[in-house]
Amino acid sequence: MDAVTPPVTVTRHGGGQGKVGVIAIDFAPVNALSKAVRQGLLDAVRTLEADPDVAALVISGGPGRFIAGADIREMSQPPDAPFLPDVVAAVDACAKPVVAAIAGAALGGGCEIALACDLRLGGPKALVGLTETRLGLIPGAGGTQRLPCLVGVAQAIALICEGRVLKAGDALALGLLDEVVEGDLLATAIARAPGMPKRRLSALPVPARDAAAEEAAAARARKAAKGVPAIDEAIRVIRAAGEGDFASGLALERAAFLALRESAEAKALRHLFFAEREAGKVPGLEGVAPRPVEAVAVIGAGTMGAGIAMALADAGLAVTLIERDAEAAAAGFQRVSDLYARQVKSGRLTDAQGAERRARVTATADWGRLSAVDLVVEAAFEDMAVKADIFRRLDAVAKPGAVLATNTSYLDLDAIAAATSRPQDVVGLHFFAPANVMKLLEVVRPARSAPDVIATALALAKRMGKQPVVAGNCDGFIGNRIYALYRRHAEVLVEDGTSPQEVDAALEAYGFAMGLFAVSDMSGLDIAYAMRKRRAATRDPAERYVAIADRLVEQGRLGRKTGAGWYAYDAAGAKTCDPVVEAVIAEARAEKGITPRAFSAGQIQRRLLAVMANEGAKALAEGIALRASDIDLAFVHGYGFPRTKGGPMWAADQMGLRAVLTEVEAAHAAGGAGSEPAPLLVALARDGHSFADWQPTQLGGQQP
Repeated sequence: MDAVTPPVTVTRHGGGQGKVGVIAIDFAPVNALSKAVRQGLLDAVRTLEADPDVAALVISGGPGRFIAGADIREMSQPPDAPFLPDVVAAVDACAKPVVAAIAGAALGGGCEIALACDLRLGGPKALVGLTETRLGLIPGAGGTQRLPCLVGVAQAIALICEGRVLKAGDALALGLLDEVVEGDLLATAIARAPGMPKRRLSALPVPARDAAAEEAAAARARKAAKGVPAIDEAIRVIRAAGEGDFASGLALERAAFLALRESAEAKALRHLFFAEREAGKVPGLEGVAPRPVEAVAVIGAGTMGAGIAMALADAGLAVTLIERDAEAAAAGFQRVSDLYARQVKSGRLTDAQGAERRARVTATADWGRLSAVDLVVEAAFEDMAVKADIFRRLDAVAKPGAVLATNTSYLDLDAIAAATSRPQDVVGLHFFAPANVMKLLEVVRPARSAPDVIATALALAKRMGKQPVVAGNCDGFIGNRIYALYRRHAEVLVEDGTSPQEVDAALEAYGFAMGLFAVSDMSGLDIAYAMRKRRAATRDPAERYVAIADRLVEQGRLGRKTGAGWYAYDAAGAKTCDPVVEAVIAEARAEKGITPRAFSAGQIQRRLLAVMANEGAKALAEGIALRASDIDLAFVHGYGFPRTKGGPMWAADQMGLRAVLTEVEAAHAAGGAGSEPAPLLVALARDGHSFADWQPTQLGGQQP
């Protein structure tokens, strides 16, 4: 049996008493700080410090790597020594100079280890940052105390609270790297280490304080934080740097870190961290290679099509925009150009970057251009006849093996695929507006889609920096299916006695950036109206139907674009409550003989969370969603569900599924058919299980 290679090894370079001890970390894939790595580092530092022939130490993560942070899996397990502060303290206390050779990511705890060294050398692809706030934490091994010694308190607040990751040049400019080495990084570190003077940040003073800059940085951080507890704690602890001795600052930091680690927000963010890594694992795709994609086309150059074209161009792909005629094609290209100009003006892109990306996009009315592309995304009007006609035309012109994708939000993928002679090449790519910004991409799998087509969609999502969630084919897929129930029950609550503004206030208090009715106004009430009319013929008569939104649309109130929807809007876009809406609601109540009753913010939150989780349970049992965490990702990345609540399924688990079931039963009594408790929810609640216990085997469902 082969011996297992330890994750940390020690070698000695040079001769005599001037040797350099190299501590090499090799723990695939990213050198996460697992217990084995922490123990190996601690042992290596102590061994080399005790060796009289070793004059200096170098810590290396190997080619293209350093240490990418904590092993997040261990955060949910009982603490196990040695702890990261022990390792960092050993580096800091080492009597010999220590060099960090950073060839890749030095993030979180990896950055804290580097900050404990005397010299930080980076390769051109080095990445440096304290990213703990992204997981609802603060640095817990000295990062909040050492970083201010390098960059000052105000800059440290900005870097830590934003969880900013600095590329090599930016890290050098701020002083987090002492040098960027273009050649052999490890050889350079070994050459520099002997005789290098010690420069421990723990012994340096914090630069002169600037109270105004610190307050401005803190205000920006709090505004962006939206109530995340870790941000206030980070600000408090960073500001303590240099105010007492270094040890007291470390103790303050560690206490705050340990408290945050057990917080509901941190647990929710860890859940999402793992959910994002699981989402791309689709049963049946193991070992399936994606098709090559370099040239792509988008059919339809409206708002959505232009955004999709930008998302593809930003990923380095050549994009052809197809429109019905030359005039529409020119307008579509101008739309893309304007969007890039806006990004340049805002500073998100340089002039050169904007020009380079815009040059990847061409627009034409010539469908013959489609014969050369590897993938087509149809982004036309949400109408089955329109889309079926496009796919019939695509069938005639697209090359064999080209992936044919549709951006439909609701329509039947199998029916769209049936318009072609190659249904195995068809997939749904449901982007969310604005498509070049929103992270979610629903990958919708029709019944006959080939495995390598799904693999291609997932690879494309990764290339675009999107978060893919694979969905089965049904009306609305995962996101819009659940969102439709969520919206319907919000309208039931309004008809029963609350108001749109009270619902929105409750949702914003829960953590949403905008309430549901304000979002509807922004999107346009006519979109949901068209969906309801399309479903009218098949609607169960036992379903409670709230017609308030229909009446608003029929009065020409389509939302912000018409200056009125659920709210009224002034010329500057500010919203106010509207007596016209109040009158429509009162009339709807009177027609049904409803005596309005009050709902608290907590009641509104629990009801809407419960109906989301219940519909999510139905999607799971039907195999529309592979796992509960995929539903959470869809709502966090596509519908504004607060990250610190972990998504609707995670939040339901925290509420307790028995309590959720009780709320669903009340929602069913109020909403009628379509709101019945999901058998999966009933079974899990009865047996004391959670949605997290659901383990998928395939799209198509599984019994618990």
